[in-house]
Amino acid sequence: MPSDALFGPSLSTDVMLATVSDRAWVQAMLDVEAALARAEARIGLIPSRAAEGIAAQCRVDEFDVAQLGRAAVRSANPVIPLVNALRAAVPNEAAPYVHHGATSQDILDTAMMLIARRGLDLILVDLERAAAAAATLADRHRSTVMAARTLLQQALPTTFGLKAAGWLVAIVDARSELTRVAQTRLAVQLGGAAGTLSAFKDRGLDVARELAAELTLSQPALPWHTARGRVVEVATALAIAAGAAGKVALDVVLLAQTEVGEVSESTVAGRGASSALPQKHNPVDAIEILAAVRGINAQVTVLLGAMLQEHERAAGAWQAEWPAFGETLRLAGGAVSRLASLLAGLQVDQERMRRNLDLSGGGIMAEHVVVVLAERIDPVMARALVDTAVSRATSTGRPFKDVVQEDRTITTHLRPEELAAALEPSGYLGVAELMIERALAAYRGKKGEA
Repeated sequence: MPSDALFGPSLSTDVMLATVSDRAWVQAMLDVEAALARAEARIGLIPSRAAEGIAAQCRVDEFDVAQLGRAAVRSANPVIPLVNALRAAVPNEAAPYVHHGATSQDILDTAMMLIARRGLDLILVDLERAAAAAATLADRHRSTVMAARTLLQQALPTTFGLKAAGWLVAIVDARSELTRVAQTRLAVQLGGAAGTLSAFKDRGLDVARELAAELTLSQPALPWHTARGRVVEVATALAIAAGAAGKVALDVVLLAQTEVGEVSESTVAGRGASSALPQKHNPVDAIEILAAVRGINAQVTVLLGAMLQEHERAAGAWQAEWPAFGETLRLAGGAVSRLASLLAGLQVDQERMRRNLDLSGGGIMAEHVVVVLAERIDPVMARALVDTAVSRATSTGRPFKDVVQEDRTITTHLRPEELAAALEPSGYLGVAELMIERALAAYRGKKGEA
């Protein structure tokens, strides 16, 4: 399906769409069939000439993908018509050795692992791009003071650098988990008809070992026909990466609201435009990320449900995995690619951040006033005095800073310059700078390991 289709595929990327396309799946299955023939020939189970003849025909361009799809309906999986077509395509003497000793699920599950590896490689590159952009924002905006918000209300001063550092750590963690899955959880599937490898007599484990080496996948202790943890681990790692992207996207959507206006996506002619309102600049990267995350969550639910499989072969649960798995990769690829673009082009309005800090008339510094005052008087009394000042400011509509500076129960204990310092947002940032540096150091360390 082309990436310029109106619905659905627009949430992905061209390269990821190609990676999870029907053609890609067929080629992956053919790659497995070719590798299986080579593995069997290597240990003398089939003639080398037969393996060469099979491998030579394992090119997707030699097959009618649409016809294979139609034929798959009759057998509830696409491997059967593919094997039939491959047997018809190879030299006569090689035909008996096509798919030798394997079952359909061996081929399709191993192909799924190949698809996963190719898709994960793309996503890992985009996560690194996103991490680099987040690190740049964190470093650049170490001292850009803004309002931290809890329950969507202004809470205390923070810095935009610390917010970006939080994004960075989440991205790095998601990339680490995807890397772990890619390196340790992608395994060949080879069990034969019922998981005993009986068609290979006593050479089954040897074939599995050679197949794993041929495809550069790990060899599991046992066939995993109805133990679907590997599939779910890939999907949940993708969901975590997409969720990290979604967190950033949601923050950006909220910060880009007209009434807030602290960040905006990069301005590209025609992108983010409204069909009705000329003045609008919609945060479309963030919007598409959020849409993709919702789609991924639904697909992961399908894959978790598909873990319930009967005995040695599932009736329906296995089949439900294929579209859900491909869709998870498709949407995760789109979300992470857009995250990298969003962060690289994010526009930060430092002046607007400072103006928004002043909306409470200094009320955002109430806790700091309590902390400073508690150094001079009983902490409970300090809190009570500041609570009274907050209530007076709220009821009268006056700025908190004016009320507190006129409150003799407070100014008796704090000199004007001390109170002014207590009301300055940049003076109450805790260890924000240190935490930014820790996040950047962790990122640089992970990058060095890669």
